[in-house]
Amino acid sequence: MKIKAYAKINISLDVVGKREDGYHLLEMIMQTIDLYDIVEVKKVKNGIQLECDKYYVPTDERNIAYKAAMIFKEHFGIDEGVYINIKKNIPVSAGLAGGSTDGAAVLKLMNKIFNINASDEELRKMAVKLGADVPYCINGGTALCEGIGEQITQLKPFKDKILVLIKPPFGVSTKNVYKEFDLSKVILHPKTKELIKNMEEDNLEFVANNMKNLLENVTLRRHKTIANIKEGARMKECLGTMMSGSGPTVFAFFDDMYKAQLCYDYMKDKYKDVFITRTI
Repeated sequence: MKIKAYAKINISLDVVGKREDGYHLLEMIMQTIDLYDIVEVKKVKNGIQLECDKYYVPTDERNIAYKAAMIFKEHFGIDEGVYINIKKNIPVSAGLAGGSTDGAAVLKLMNKIFNINASDEELRKMAVKLGADVPYCINGGTALCEGIGEQITQLKPFKDKILVLIKPPFGVSTKNVYKEFDLSKVILHPKTKELIKNMEEDNLEFVANNMKNLLENVTLRRHKTIANIKEGARMKECLGTMMSGSGPTVFAFFDDMYKAQLCYDYMKDKYKDVFITRTI
């Protein structure tokens, strides 16, 4: 069986506290976008085999999809093995949940091919062990994610909004970004409730002007390129632009496809990984 594993952007990312075990407590508005990997899972006699069409993607237990298969097999006492194939379109280490969405896809596919029929809630509980974005990726859509990513409230869909994604030619370690993040220095937090209200009213202009990601400044300090990309998107008349997740991908909302195309053409001259897409 194979499915599309969709990427996400953060429309807001707030850090509201820290647990004793060091995990940050988050409040994030997440949104699925029409950019996806294709994940296929087949039953085999034993073990876990993973193949990917990109040579730089690890195919052992460093890969979230591989870890997802391990956790699923262990949790449900499955002796048979699985073969996993990933066709990658989502850039890696990009802040777009590329690895997380593949992991979620493996949990969903194994649930089907082994006829386990676990509920989405049960899958999300397993997904928490794999990373903060994985529980969200089980259902995707427009959602508020809280806690360490495991408390998910589905919101009214914020569909068909045009955006351009630009990923600079380097990756970012989420772990390191959180390590450098200092909550005591935060003065302004995202207006999460106001953003949700305006998303429900389909007010893209407010959303694009008031998006906020507290991790942006951490990644910006290391990589000035992000500021340059945002400036370039503004020059091309975007409604608003922000870094997604821990970065380094920047996205920009547009109110018309012609402007988005001009921005895409301008960025494509400078960066390899540029996409025009929509929220879904």
